[in-house]
Parts: sequence; C-alpha cells; structure tokens
Amino acid sequence: MFALSITNISSSGFAVTGFPGLENYYTWISIPFSIIYMTVFLGNCMVLHVIRTEPSLHQPMFYFLAMLALTDLCMGLSTMPTVLGVLWGFVQEVSLDSCIAQSYFIHGLSFMESSVLLAMSFDRYIAICNPLRYSSILTNEKIRQIGVAVLCRSSMLIPPVIIRLKFLTYCRPHVLSHSFCLHQDLIRMACSDIRFNSIYGLALVISNLLLDAVLILVSYVMILHTVLSIASQEERIKSLQTCVSHISAVLVFYIPIIGLTMVHRFGKHLSPLVHVLMGNTYILFPPLMNPIIYSIKTQQIRVRIQGLFSMKGA
Repeated sequence: MFALSITNISSSGFAVTGFPGLENYYTWISIPFSIIYMTVFLGNCMVLHVIRTEPSLHQPMFYFLAMLALTDLCMGLSTMPTVLGVLWGFVQEVSLDSCIAQSYFIHGLSFMESSVLLAMSFDRYIAICNPLRYSSILTNEKIRQIGVAVLCRSSMLIPPVIIRLKFLTYCRPHVLSHSFCLHQDLIRMACSDIRFNSIYGLALVISNLLLDAVLILVSYVMILHTVLSIASQEERIKSLQTCVSHISAVLVFYIPIIGLTMVHRFGKHLSPLVHVLMGNTYILFPPLMNPIIYSIKTQQIRVRIQGLFSMKGA
C-alpha cells in the first residue's frame, strides 16, 4: 500500500511515511493516537478554562502557564490532520505549500514553547530570589510585553528559512520520513544550494533552543544558591516545590528534542520506524504531559479541576 502511494504522488506533492512496516495495523494504531490528540486538546483547553474563569489564578505564574497551554494546544493541532489522515487512509501526500506551512507552525511553536519556558524560569527566579518586588516587577503590562516578545521572536525569525523552501528544486524522492513536514526533511530532498537553510537553521537552533536552555540552567543555579542560603529546611523545601512543575515541563520538552537530534545525527542505521516514533514523541509528548504535570503538581490548578469535575458529577 505504501509503495503504491509513493508511485502515485504528484510531482509537486510529498508522500507521508506514516509508520513503515505497520500499514496493516493502521486502524489499531489510530486508536491510541486519537486518544492522545483528544487528551492534548481537552487537557490544555481545561487548563486555559480554569485559568480564565478563576480570578485567584490571575497571577503571573498562571498567565505564563496559559501561554504554555495555548502553545501546546496549537502544536497538537498542527500535526493532527496529517497524522490521523495517514492512519485513517485518506491522506497519502501533502502539497509543497501545505508542507511549508506545517513546517513553519511546527518549528515556530517549538521555539515559542522554549521561549515560554524561559519566561517561566524568570518568573520562578523573581518569586524566589526577589519575592518582595515580585508583584512590582511582573506587572500585567510587563507580562503582556513578554508575551508579545515571545510571539515576535518565535514567528518573525523563521520566515526567511521557511520561505526559502518554496524556491528550492526537489529532485530526490518526494518521501517524508515522518507523518508531518519538518524543515530538515524538506532540505534533505532538495538538490538546490541549501547552505543558507543549513546555516540559518543552525543559527536559529543555537539562538533559541540552546540559548534558552543555558539561560534556564543559569536561572536555576541562582535559585538554588538563594534557596541554600535560607536557614529553615522547611522553607527550602517549600521554595523548591514551587519549581517542580516547571522543571518537569523543561525536561519533558528538551529530552525528546535531544533524543530526536541524536537519532537524526547518529541513527542513520536505525529502522525508519524509530525515526517516526521519535518524531511523534518530540511533537506530542510535551502537549500531552504538561497539563498532567501542572494538574498534579500545582495545587491551585488541581483543586479547581477537581471542583470542575465534582460540579459536573453533581
């Protein structure tokens, strides 16, 4: 079935790989993926609803959490049509324009999530290292400015490298290695000069993901230094507990990225199925886990969600 879909693709389209070797099980594979996408959608919508409707949660930390939930929601929606379309059998190829658009949203949302996690680390740094000035530093206006900066940084730096994809010549087999479009997949199929895409893409990764990771690490070194200077052990634990959710979200985001990078870099001998699974983990694991992490680890969110379900059950 997959070989047939490759031979029948148009000259301007790209065949989506799906899950190589498991084509006969797509109906069964679609069940867990449908559940995952539904959980991503409902979980992040619930977090957004709780923060919007509960006045006591209108605080800087929860505003940043709302940004994270919105980013995760969009990330899930950006890949759902092609992934489920492949599994349900009505998507065999995507056009170049659709592929470029999807690539823009996937990479842009990844950079946005990294930026939001950096902003959340700044929030935790101010809350623990300078608590008396927390409300005066993180005002509503300042949070709006941070939100606009995150949006601009994530959306305005990517177009040069994404638009360039439109003008490349694709002479190699038009077969994507995932069920969705990634920049590195498209330039792999190009026979034009891709030096700009390679250099600019690497610069984006360094100036966004890598720099954000370093700054988050620095913020936690400073937080740890402040916490260790607190005399009371109980206060130390209480301070660190406010960071557990954010640290978990950072790990959930960066570990799949590192894993996917290692697979692409050193795993060329691995089965294509491994690449596909790592790609889906990179896309879906953070949006799936973040609502669960914050629902369990953040008391204010947990209590409001429990109250929401108890009202429905009453």
